Amino acid sequence: MEGMTRAEIDKAENKDFALGSGPKRPRDAATLILLDRQGGDIRVLLGRRSRKHAFMPGRFVFPGGRTDPADSRVPVARGLHPQEEAKMIARGTRATSARARAIALSAIRETYEEAGLLIGRRADFTARQEGWQAFCEHGVEPGLDALRFVARAITPPGRVRRFDTRFLAAWRDDVAVALPDGGPTQELEELCWLPIDEAREAEVPTITRTVLGDLKARLAVDPELAPGGEVPFYYLRRNRFHRDLL
Repeated sequence: MEGMTRAEIDKAENKDFALGSGPKRPRDAATLILLDRQGGDIRVLLGRRSRKHAFMPGRFVFPGGRTDPADSRVPVARGLHPQEEAKMIARGTRATSARARAIALSAIRETYEEAGLLIGRRADFTARQEGWQAFCEHGVEPGLDALRFVARAITPPGRVRRFDTRFLAAWRDDVAVALPDGGPTQELEELCWLPIDEAREAEVPTITRTVLGDLKARLAVDPELAPGGEVPFYYLRRNRFHRDLL
């Protein structure tokens, strides 16, 4: 996939989300956009998915994955900011505080598993849930208060793989520990920090390119990402794509 044109990337993506008899209801998922200020630029962390993966092989993505409901029971230093939680549960009959918490924590867990970055504060920490032992071993208590909800997108109906993905953002300063060997899953290769405009031109999924454009516009007027900012929500209804603001 290296050196692919944007048209070729979009064609490959159509195969990733091919029509089929997959699950009718989209599964909760979360992804984390880590931001780093460098001079007058803001960079984002991307990693290339292994070319061995059946789903989006070789594509650059943010750390993330499916939500594990058990994550909602993981203790945290601080919870989601009330305005962020309110937006995360603003739409949907199954929206609850516990669900929002699980989604946010899954973004932090996946960022550790795929990139080896532990977000939180240094403190004694204990959790029995799978995937959190590195936080215990390194004395990092995960925290949700620094996370900002910046976008949401639902895979169109009828696709083999459907996700209801919340895009969350945090700053590089929120990383308490960076493991030198990366994360244990090795799902992401070639981790790199790219300015937003360069990231949009990389081999990224279409929705990633769109969200990065939205994020750049928000940062232009709200460089600190204050709580409660507008969140674009992308979905397909009656064969028409919609972009609402939460």
